[in-house]
Amino acid sequence: MTEIDTTRVRHLVRELLQSLGEDPTREGLRATPARVARAYRYLLKGYRDDPAALFETAVFVEDYDEMIVVRDIDFYSLCEHHLLPFFGRCHIAYIPSGKIVGLSKLARLV
Repeated sequence: MTEIDTTRVRHLVRELLQSLGEDPTREGLRATPARVARAYRYLLKGYRDDPAALFETAVFVEDYDEMIVVRDIDFYSLCEHHLLPFFGRCHIAYIPSGKIVGLSKLARLV
């Protein structure tokens, strides 16, 4: 995924507001296009991350064979069909085989 063109997003949101019968110049909506562009940049930032790069410095050799669990990882994303945000919590569990992953990296992966 390429970087978000926030200038174009602001322009398109302004057009969308007009198409919905709103006046994008009125006080309550003036900053809306910029806010929406920032929100989409935040909601989609994970798509630009490289998971392999995330784990380059996070895998450790360890003689450990019991289940590792990370619970209640909050996540936020965007429905590609409706462009609406959704959120939730997930849990990750794995049984290591000679290597373990730093717990904070698992949350960043989500």
